[in-house]
Amino acid sequence: MTSAITAPRGLKNVVVADTELGDVRGEQGFFHYRDRDATVLARTRPFEDVWQLMLDGALPTLEQSAVFARRIGELRVIPGGTVDLLRATVSEGADPLRALRIALSALGLDDRPMLDLPEEARREAALRYAAAFPTILAAAHRLANGLDVLDPDPEAAHAADYLRMATGAANPRDVAAVQTYLVATIDHGFNASTFAGRVIASAGSDMASCLLGAVGAFLGPLHGGAPSRALAALDAIGDPSNTRAWVRERIANEEKIMGFGHAVYRTHDPRSELLKQVAMGYDSALVRRATAVEREIESAINELKPGRRLYANVEYYAGVVMSEAGLPPSMFTPTFAVARVVGWTANILEQARDGKIIRPSARYVGPAPIPGV
Repeated sequence: MTSAITAPRGLKNVVVADTELGDVRGEQGFFHYRDRDATVLARTRPFEDVWQLMLDGALPTLEQSAVFARRIGELRVIPGGTVDLLRATVSEGADPLRALRIALSALGLDDRPMLDLPEEARREAALRYAAAFPTILAAAHRLANGLDVLDPDPEAAHAADYLRMATGAANPRDVAAVQTYLVATIDHGFNASTFAGRVIASAGSDMASCLLGAVGAFLGPLHGGAPSRALAALDAIGDPSNTRAWVRERIANEEKIMGFGHAVYRTHDPRSELLKQVAMGYDSALVRRATAVEREIESAINELKPGRRLYANVEYYAGVVMSEAGLPPSMFTPTFAVARVVGWTANILEQARDGKIIRPSARYVGPAPIPGV
């Protein structure tokens, strides 16, 4: 009999699978998609090209890029019945991500298990759902705020169409900022939502079910819900001169400082550094306050907890960039999901090819069982 292996809480530093999709090197402050530096891709490539890299393993030629973009544009147009369902169920102030779960369930009503599908059909399902995310989330947002739903434009680029459908406007600077953010957050190792999706995929389930599991994990404020909370912390601090007292109170109460620290990075988060550069391009009062508060928080933490360095993570400047691009806090996490669904679907497809169900064990620590009862 094989003896059990005891893993640390949260499976920290436990390798549970092999992947060709990318890696996060926390000590170096570096992450990559396939064999490409992710931050370079975010600066130089459109979202659709990086999407194709994640799915197919290589960046496309100009011709392949155009064909892929056209296909994604077509798939952003979702069935009218799904939009009608959202109109019937989305109430004022509703969370677009929770509405997304309803739409995914409806779209997946007739889906077959991936175990029974050939690879090409699995890939098509991945494209169909990932392309639908911005349309569903933008529609849910507008319905929750009493606004008319804007139809997708199949001819538009993915990031531009999402921003227009969500906010009603999409100027080039804001589109470029949002696209940089989207590319930078497509994938990031075996985070909670990615792992949740892969566990469901390992059972041979359908794509919608896998994505519902990923979205469920993503709704947690310790995961996808962090960008809006980081901006809320910035608002709570107000003037940068208040920062040290605010940090001192959080540390005294053993509260988490949202927007700072990361489970993997032990140095600066490269995504935060990238988005800080994007934010600086706006040169606004919010950006100037954010950079000043960042310096004060890092200095205060170093003073109050010597030897424990915490740096701004992706959520800190993500909220600033999205706010400057015209997206309200209620759309920060949904926008994150528009990017991350590409990583989720790539991981789900990779796991489905493995064919081995993920089935760990647990240690029972309750009362001793009573035989015969």
